[in-house]
Amino acid sequence: MKVVVAGGGVIGLSVAWQAARHGHEVVLADPDPGRGTSWAGAGMLAPVAEAYFGEEAITAFGMAASHRWESWADELRADAGSDPGYTRKGTLVIARDHDELAALVPLHEMQLAQQLRAERVSAREARRIEPALAPAICGGLWLADDHQVDNRLYVRALIDACGRAGVSFVHERAATCAPTHVTLDGGIDMAADAVVVATGTWQPVIEAGGEQIDLYLRPVKGQIIRVRSTNRAVFPTRTVRSGPIYVVPRDHGELAIGATAEERGFDTTVTAGAARELLTKSWELLPGLAEAELVEVMAGLRPGTPDNAPMIGRLPGGPILAMGHFRHGILFSPATAAAVVAMIDGGEVPEVVAPFTPERFAGATTARRQAKART
Repeated sequence: MKVVVAGGGVIGLSVAWQAARHGHEVVLADPDPGRGTSWAGAGMLAPVAEAYFGEEAITAFGMAASHRWESWADELRADAGSDPGYTRKGTLVIARDHDELAALVPLHEMQLAQQLRAERVSAREARRIEPALAPAICGGLWLADDHQVDNRLYVRALIDACGRAGVSFVHERAATCAPTHVTLDGGIDMAADAVVVATGTWQPVIEAGGEQIDLYLRPVKGQIIRVRSTNRAVFPTRTVRSGPIYVVPRDHGELAIGATAEERGFDTTVTAGAARELLTKSWELLPGLAEAELVEVMAGLRPGTPDNAPMIGRLPGGPILAMGHFRHGILFSPATAAAVVAMIDGGEVPEVVAPFTPERFAGATTARRQAKART
């Protein structure tokens, strides 16, 4: 079966790699695979820290994906011939004052109610786990099941694994995606037995049942900073979070500090105010960062949906969608790829994917199409 995957972020690359492993002829269309939002991210695998009230389905899918990650990383390492940078070191969520500590109480109760592993720790216990923390912290949560992957090593490994598995790369953007063909920006039309749309924030024209479907995707800007260790800097050894700020260390000596969440359309301007806020708040948590070398400040665009949950499934009379993963694309990638390949193969799709049908947003258009067909 010939499969065309539109989009070369972690979702598109993961789908392409797995589809090729299942014996399909795979073509991936993207002007610069791996260099979009996937390149800008921090690589946190944090279903527990990012469990929110009212998002139980997202949390369940995140945990299902998290349970796949160790074997997924092993398979990728073997297929790519390189290390994707997956580490299991846990995450600390820190309260800097007593108000923040009080706010962690309902979060912790919600995590326990969902049978997530989360342990309250005192300030002393938190500093024992992570000695780089500031003395003035008030305590927090220890999340042993929240890990990380080096997102840049990850996308490089996915690209290498795809190449070794026989995936063909077409370095052009998909302009139109239909159930059995993709038209590129340059006008070339590629026929397929199955089309998978994984284009992140970019939405090509999507045709389903003879109509064009609006999926209501929006870009959410995130600015992020990278610093490098020096002989005077003191870095943490595991991910540290506090409110919207996270600090993610890498084994090779860099550290990611993020991230803002801005509704600014497709603007990717890096701003002095955002950089100042990220550096100040991370320094308050981890004073030893002051002597780090500043390496990079950049912005990426998370693909958001109205309910911040992904769209995974086949539109009636249309292509398969794997879109809208918002802040969870790297975490979700193994589970999304497995679900999409099951759809391609006509196999059983895990029940945990059911809440993410694309029809929940395309429903009005679908209903109009069905009504028209009955007349």
